[in-house]
Amino acid sequence: MYFIQKAIRIMIGSLFVAIGINFFLVPFGLLEGGALGISLIFHYLFDVKVGLTFLVISLPIFFLAWMFYRPFFYNGIHGMLLSSLIIDLLHPLHQLGGIWIPSPLFSAIGGGIVIGIGIGFMLRADISLGGTDLLAQMMAKRLRMNAGIMIFCFDILIVTIGSYVLQSVSILLSITTVLSVGMTTSLMVAAPSIRRARLQYRNH
Repeated sequence: MYFIQKAIRIMIGSLFVAIGINFFLVPFGLLEGGALGISLIFHYLFDVKVGLTFLVISLPIFFLAWMFYRPFFYNGIHGMLLSSLIIDLLHPLHQLGGIWIPSPLFSAIGGGIVIGIGIGFMLRADISLGGTDLLAQMMAKRLRMNAGIMIFCFDILIVTIGSYVLQSVSILLSITTVLSVGMTTSLMVAAPSIRRARLQYRNH
């Protein structure tokens, strides 16, 4: 039963991430942080598949996790593999997004929220997408730093580089996406604890 529940969570989370990327970000040439952001940069530059690039970027990082931080490997490998596949399968959504989404700002915020829901939904079951987020987690553990701060620094660095490499990319809109992803993910992860606290308060 546990494995079935985990598979369902990975599937739902991956669908949200794929929709956020293809329906919201790609039509307006926006970036996200982490390995997904790097994959989008390569997609805009060379028209390569986002999911496949994400897989290629993530594999060396997962090799490091296998060697030095085995729990990170087990918590992320399935999410990374399925997300890579679904992102590419849902790529045609970018055509609908270009028609239905009213503005780049709406795309940046909406895409960040949808991606954050997907990531947060998986994190609540200790499932990670991997990529540079996994690398940041391992570095934070080694340096005894806050993992969230390390991930945020990675994200900002990637969207900043992307905005210089791609003149068409708006750094402000891409940072808006990163912030939307971060806040939504944090709320998703914190929601069960908040709910339990409220129930305890009512019972007392």
